[in-house]
Amino acid sequence: MDSYIAFPHSQSAHCESGVTANLLRFHNIECSEALAFGIGEGLFFGYLPFIKINNLPLTTFRGAVGSIFSKVNKRLGVTVRRRKFRSESEAMDELDAKLLQGIPVGCQTGAFWLPYFPPAFRFHFNMHNLVVIGRDGDEYLISDPVFEKVVRCKRDDLQRARFARGALAPKGAMYYLEAVPENPDMGGAVLQGLTKACRTMLRTPLPFLGVRGIKFLADRLEKWPKKLGEEQALLYLGQLIRMQEEIGTGGGGFRFMYAAFLQEAAEILGLPQLFQLSERMTLVGDTWRLFAVSGARMCKGRAKDGDTYNELAGILRQCGQSERAIYGDILELLQRSQR
Repeated sequence: MDSYIAFPHSQSAHCESGVTANLLRFHNIECSEALAFGIGEGLFFGYLPFIKINNLPLTTFRGAVGSIFSKVNKRLGVTVRRRKFRSESEAMDELDAKLLQGIPVGCQTGAFWLPYFPPAFRFHFNMHNLVVIGRDGDEYLISDPVFEKVVRCKRDDLQRARFARGALAPKGAMYYLEAVPENPDMGGAVLQGLTKACRTMLRTPLPFLGVRGIKFLADRLEKWPKKLGEEQALLYLGQLIRMQEEIGTGGGGFRFMYAAFLQEAAEILGLPQLFQLSERMTLVGDTWRLFAVSGARMCKGRAKDGDTYNELAGILRQCGQSERAIYGDILELLQRSQR
């Protein structure tokens, strides 16, 4: 074997938060995926009808790609080295060099070109993060956080995935942790991430972002059948559910992750009230999943009584109202604790 790094691979719900947590653990910073997600302000919402994916509106349930990794490391005082390349051969040679130095390397890739993905999950998504931890001849050993075990990928396939074309092309992007503090301020990082995420969800002035964005979507979803026609409305609904449940971890999944983060934050900050807020966030995740199940039945022609656009809009408004109350209560709790 050309090179191999003893890396703490752990399966995760989401690639970026999983890569972040695994890389930190390699450098002896205990950090769960939920903790990375919360510190990195992963929780968000935006309905962006002016941005189209496959000619259908974009809905996002998380922060910008790369922001979780960047914010977590910045708040923990970790120095990160990043590179992009024009030359494919140079990018692969640099990867090999770091592996020989015993450095696990994060890479941004196009998921479609990774052959170890099952065919049903291979779609053109150029923001999939993984960690390369070794090389064995023509194959690389990869800690891909969405898989249970370390996987293998041939050099040509990994090179193609690193230089996938299209929207947000990775251009061979690679990154690794360069310097890590011995005693990072985990409590301070948790407090920063928690405060900023809640403020963003509550106070973003644009109507299509944050909790206002959830209502914005509900108001428009209600009008889709008349405005778009039944066939196009179902396409819009299908895209929304796909963005929620199949791409990344989605609306319900991210709410469950944030609930887990609140539980860890309760212990780190010494604020047991966050346990109750965690339970409330779990219920919000259940409500998002209820929306997805009802909408999926409509898309598949299996609608039950109550599966209507008006009912779906009502579920979304319920999600928005519940989240608004939770973020407000978190900020009030944090303000009281700092007096």
